[in-house]
Amino acid sequence: MNATTAAFGAARPRWRATRGSHILLAISALAVALIVALLLFPGVFAPYAPDTNDVRHTFSPPSSAHYLGTDQLGRDVFSRLVYGARYSVTTGLVATAIAVVAGSLVGLSAAAGSRLADALIMRLTDVWMAFPEVLLALLVIALIGTGSTQIAVAIGVAAVPYYGRLVRGQALAVTKAEYVEAAKILGVPAWRYVLRHVLPNVGGPVVVLASLGTGSAIAAAAGLSLLGLGPLPPTPEWGVMLAEGQTYLANAWWIAVFPGLAIVVVVLVSTTLGRSLQARSLR
Repeated sequence: MNATTAAFGAARPRWRATRGSHILLAISALAVALIVALLLFPGVFAPYAPDTNDVRHTFSPPSSAHYLGTDQLGRDVFSRLVYGARYSVTTGLVATAIAVVAGSLVGLSAAAGSRLADALIMRLTDVWMAFPEVLLALLVIALIGTGSTQIAVAIGVAAVPYYGRLVRGQALAVTKAEYVEAAKILGVPAWRYVLRHVLPNVGGPVVVLASLGTGSAIAAAAGLSLLGLGPLPPTPEWGVMLAEGQTYLANAWWIAVFPGLAIVVVVLVSTTLGRSLQARSLR
């Protein structure tokens, strides 16, 4: 009886932890669904167009007419946030997609290549990772110019080595499996067994890292836009809204605070989703 009670008592914390992770995953999934809805149907949620000026109600505080107030031109802050999600979130997603694709190619090339190729690619990756991500992104922007697309490319390029190392480590473990060794002995081309056996087995960890990285990419994109390297006003991008609102922070705090909160919320959702997926993959 004591052994049974002890076993049940030990199982309860695990059950509670599992239930908690399921709840977090469900909340994160609902939040992601809401963000996707904002991206696809902004007009359903926004009461005004993002560029509608109401000069009679400039700097209006949050109210029933304007949920998050208005800015210096009388534009509705809530509507601009909703429409701005398409710019900010899409930039982060594109940056992550670039990093995933390029990093996967780097990692798979290192894992499937010769020892010399593996060593050379990894040394180049080490040099790549030695540069701070922000500094590397700024360098890329200096080379290709400013704008949303350029920011996405810059952030994606800066994140490539992290995905490359992850994919290489996972791929090396798979390539040592007996069925992959048998494919090599039978003369199966490297690209074929990589696509058929290696790539499907590295997808899980990459999805987790991509979920965690998307939030960071969105925050980085907003930061670069805040520095004036992104789209130009009056584009309702969150970083641009922050840059415009910081001038009026003392008298009209809502112009800058709510875009900042939107960035924080999206980063938290992305991070929570990534952590939940990571916890499930470790079970």
